[in-house]
Amino acid sequence: MKICILGAGALGCAIGATLSEAGHDTWLLNRNATHVEAINRDGLKVHDERGERAVKVKASTTADEVGAVDLVVVLVKSFHTAQAMAGAMALVGPQTLVLSLQNGLGHEDILADAVGRSRVLAGKTYVGGVLLEPGSIRAGVAGKHTYIGELDGMLSPRVQEIADAFNGAGLATTVSDNILGTMWDKLLINVATGALTGITMLTYGQLYSEPLLKATALAAVAEAIAVAIAAGVQLSLTNPGAAWNMASEGLPASFKTSMLQSLEKGSITEIDFINGSVVRWGQRHGVPTPVNATLVACMKGIERAMADHQQEEAKS
Repeated sequence: MKICILGAGALGCAIGATLSEAGHDTWLLNRNATHVEAINRDGLKVHDERGERAVKVKASTTADEVGAVDLVVVLVKSFHTAQAMAGAMALVGPQTLVLSLQNGLGHEDILADAVGRSRVLAGKTYVGGVLLEPGSIRAGVAGKHTYIGELDGMLSPRVQEIADAFNGAGLATTVSDNILGTMWDKLLINVATGALTGITMLTYGQLYSEPLLKATALAAVAEAIAVAIAAGVQLSLTNPGAAWNMASEGLPASFKTSMLQSLEKGSITEIDFINGSVVRWGQRHGVPTPVNATLVACMKGIERAMADHQQEEAKS
């Protein structure tokens, strides 16, 4: 398959490298020219359980250079989805499918507005990646599952073909007939820890040793479960404690959530697509979500303070 990873940061590079090594015509699309140049010059340096190696994979800053592909895997930050897809329409040919593996909920509607709902697939991945420097990542692929599916739950040949390609490359992938439920399961895990680590600036080791924070996390997840049940979503996770435990499985004490990493880089976060989704769905279905609303408000306050500080620094 010809595949383009739209938003080839750490996670996108981890998936792209795996597909490229399996022989797929894989492109990494990223706005960061330094990152792209390093990959094209030296290969993508991958550090994983197999050690360190340079993977030959094509990278570009423009969709025009890539051209039409069979599959676009969308991994840009949630708040960049509309803008990124609008700038990447050169990737979309007559048969192109667009698969979102982003955190949270709501991207599938944004992508449907851009390319038509019939092209859009949704999914969740537990593959991990950390950007070490331009052109170099730490990847966690082995044993990490990915779930993909049609928005209407149909088990279609086209989704199976993508799953077969991913599995053949070593990305453990399952086709789901309940992808919305799968997305909510992953959302519960993000709800458990993301905002709390962003607000407190704590690593997982610190977060998981604070009983007060655990109580807040469990309350936030309980709200999200109540919202999903009211919306008729079929969950496999129905216990807040299970989501809290799953969030830390296999991760070191030094682990930082993507939300905390965003703040440390001076970037806004995906809060609107994670805890914010719980609040929006709660309003839609008449379920109160005071804990999640408070976490969203606190994160928005931190983002505002960060933006104001950046403006002050720019003036001076």
